[in-house]
Amino acid sequence: MKLRDKVIVVTGSTRGIGRAIAEACAREGARLVVCSRDGESVRQTREALAAEGLQVSGIRADVSVPSDLEQLLQHALQEWGRVDVWVNNAGLSGGFQPLDEMSPEEIEAVIDTNLTATLQACRLVIPQFIRQGGGILVNMSGKGGRGEASPYLTVYAATKIAVISLTKSLALENKAHPISIHAVLPGMVATDFYRDVMPGRGLVAAAQSIPYVLKAVGVPVEEVGRLFVDIASQQPGRETGKVYSLFKGWRMMRGIAMLMWYRAAGKVKAT
Repeated sequence: MKLRDKVIVVTGSTRGIGRAIAEACAREGARLVVCSRDGESVRQTREALAAEGLQVSGIRADVSVPSDLEQLLQHALQEWGRVDVWVNNAGLSGGFQPLDEMSPEEIEAVIDTNLTATLQACRLVIPQFIRQGGGILVNMSGKGGRGEASPYLTVYAATKIAVISLTKSLALENKAHPISIHAVLPGMVATDFYRDVMPGRGLVAAAQSIPYVLKAVGVPVEEVGRLFVDIASQQPGRETGKVYSLFKGWRMMRGIAMLMWYRAAGKVKAT
């Protein structure tokens, strides 16, 4: 039980990567707080995890609304008395489309959820960590987080490299405290994030390549959960400002080789 009695908040944790992180941490003994914009999903997640004998609470919260973030933090403190680990996982892709096909509202929603909400959560959580004597903050990056070109995910990618920058900056700002602030690049994970992607005009064929790309370079969602358990079990402040990546080494080499084969076979279209 690596995380026995640690209080862990995971945003966007009723499905996909967030759900996998939440379940992995709870099964290692964590006291879990889940949230989502959908209150019914929160209820179902709480009930499912509690049925396994796991310690879980949670509320509906839209991370793009600052007052909802404040309520989420207060809920965790009221339920469990402290927060040991906070994971900024909630995110939006904005679909698979050119920038000029996105509405101003769509662009704003992606930036508000992926970047502004992460900043606002950090603004709230770091002072709480200082008051209680330490904590671990993990920000979810993603495609584009290394600065690589990410056509048709332009806004999403811009927010994800910004998350890397804010993580490293906040780590240095708070290096005098027993606080660890990290970012994670999970790689492509076969969740509804990719299964339900909506392609823009003229990109249907390219979107049909996604299942093959996932076969080549996909990261099992369970592996993401295990990584977060390891990060959450660290001693706060011992290391900070790290960027963890699950797409590297043998997985990267194998994935590149498979992508080359799929492209030669015409199964993956270049974008």
